[in-house]
Amino acid sequence: MMIFNVRVNARASRNRIEQCGDQLKVYLTKPAAEGLANAQLIDLLSAYFKVKKYQVNIKSGEKSRNKLVEIDARL
Repeated sequence: MMIFNVRVNARASRNRIEQCGDQLKVYLTKPAAEGLANAQLIDLLSAYFKVKKYQVNIKSGEKSRNKLVEIDARL
C-alpha cells in the first residue's frame, strides 16, 4: 500500500504527472466540477501505476487541490 500527497491542477492543456520530491503534481484537462477531475485523477493514476481503478482511493481532499491518495498495489 502506497500513500501519496497529490497536488491537482484542473483545466490544464494536457494530462500529465510530475514528481516533485515526495509529492505528485497532476495536471488534468477536466474541470473540478461534479467530480469530473477526481474521476480523471483516478483514471490517470491507475494507468501511471499500472493498477486497476478500484485500487486507487482518494483518502482526503476530494474538494481540495491537495489530496491524499492511497494506491493498493498488493498482488
